[in-house]
Formats: sequence, C-alpha cells, structure tokens
Amino acid sequence: MPEPVTQTLDVPGATLTYDVRGDLSNRPVLLIIGSPMAASGFPTLASHFEDRTVVTYDPRGVERSVRTGELTELSPDDHAGDLAALIEHLDAGPVDLFASSGGAVNALALAAHRPDLINHLVAHEPPLAALLPDSENALTAVADMYETYQRDGMGAGMAKFIAFVGYDGEIPADYTQQPAPDPAMFGLPTEDDGTRSDALLGQNLRGCTSYQPDFEALDKIKDRIVVGVGEESGNQMAARGGKAVAERLGLTPVVFPSGHGGFLGNEYGQPGKPVEFAAKLREVLG
Repeated sequence: MPEPVTQTLDVPGATLTYDVRGDLSNRPVLLIIGSPMAASGFPTLASHFEDRTVVTYDPRGVERSVRTGELTELSPDDHAGDLAALIEHLDAGPVDLFASSGGAVNALALAAHRPDLINHLVAHEPPLAALLPDSENALTAVADMYETYQRDGMGAGMAKFIAFVGYDGEIPADYTQQPAPDPAMFGLPTEDDGTRSDALLGQNLRGCTSYQPDFEALDKIKDRIVVGVGEESGNQMAARGGKAVAERLGLTPVVFPSGHGGFLGNEYGQPGKPVEFAAKLREVLG
C-alpha cells in the first residue's frame, strides 16, 4: 500500500486535512470517512484495498482539521458541504464512499445534495435516532448527554454516551432517570478539566442523531446505496438507525462482520474483524 500523502484544503470556517494513498487517476477513488472518527481510525481498512486509491480525511474540528471562529454545533449538511468540496478539489468524483457511524449520516446528506459525486455509497450504521419508533426517548437521552457534558465535563458526558450506544433495544421513557454510569468504569476522567471543545459531545452529537435525511432525493439513487449493519450489533441504536434507513428506501440491510467498528484493527485497542469486514466491503462495492 502506498504511504499516505497528506494535504490540506481550506473551506469556510475550517482547514480540512486529508490523506491520499495512490494515484488519483485510478478511478473510482475509494473515500473512507467517519464522524467524529478521523483518518486515524482507518489505516487497517485502507490497507486491504491496495489495488484502489484510498482517500481518508479528518472532519472539521477533529484532530488535524482545525476550525476557525466560534465552535458552534455542526450538522450533517455542514459536513456534506465539506465532503463535496474535498471531492471536487481532488477532481476525483464520482467516488465509491464507505461511511461509518456519523460519517454515514453525513454521507447520506451528501448523496441527497450531490448525487453526481457518488458512484456507490456504503452507509454503515448511521445513528439516526430521529427515525426510530422510540425517537422521543432516544433524543431525550442524547440531550441529557449534551447537557451533562456542558455541566460536568467530558468524563461524565462520555460515560453516558458509551452506555447509550451499547444499549440493546428501544430506549425506555425513564432512561434518563436511571443512575448515571461512573466514568471510572470506562477509564474516563472523573474530574472536569473545564474544556468544552470535544468534537463528539460538543459539536456533532445532537445534529447527527436528530438529522432527517431527504428520503425523496435518496430514493432516486437507492440503486447506488448499500446500508450496512454489524452482525454483533444486535438492536443497538446505530444498527437500528441503519435498519430504519434501509426500510425507508425499500432496501435490505447488508450484514457486515463484527459490530459498529468491525473494520478496526488495533487503532484504538478494540479490534473488530477487519479482514472479513474488508472482504465484505469489496464484495458490495463490486
């Protein structure tokens, strides 16, 4: 696999940092994205596509992609604008696009707004709480996470987030009245360091989970869309979001090996099944 070449792109309100592995004339380029996961989460997956030119990037406000001005909350439409600018800047479209988690939500926004930039889209486990039958309870839990973060800091907010994303099944009405998880259980700090710049909790959480995709636009290109869910994800919220998107588009969700981060190697010490995952991704892109 070629070593990644790192470059930057200035967009309104941010400088995006991206990595290119291979020659951009090798089409279609495979663009791999997450949110708030940055390019640092995808080296293992990229390594299984040595025959493809692979582009990864850091979403605005994450790791190397620095925002300017006030750190306001972001929407999937904001990220879709960045993705469109990146693809056009690379002169690489239409791309094959693998998008994970919040990146899948952003990719669905891009597909609705700029279908001309996408060859095939694989949207893996978009955490679209707003589409669920228990959406009111789920979004109340999300609001509670955000408020906890703003009040008590990253450790307390992230502990609630981890517990929430791992919850299997519909979110009950009394979910936020249940005892809060201890951050120390997850190796998180118990003290508030005073910062409020976390890309997940402070900038992307509410906009991502509450997003309503433009299904009228997506229905026109659904033959180019694959919705993925993890075989080990059960009825966790992100997998349920994926199933809800597939149902709205009349698609059958494709089951990928492992769980939400099934493509991971040892980037974060929680490996999935990257060999099997990459083989499945190659199959559905084929």
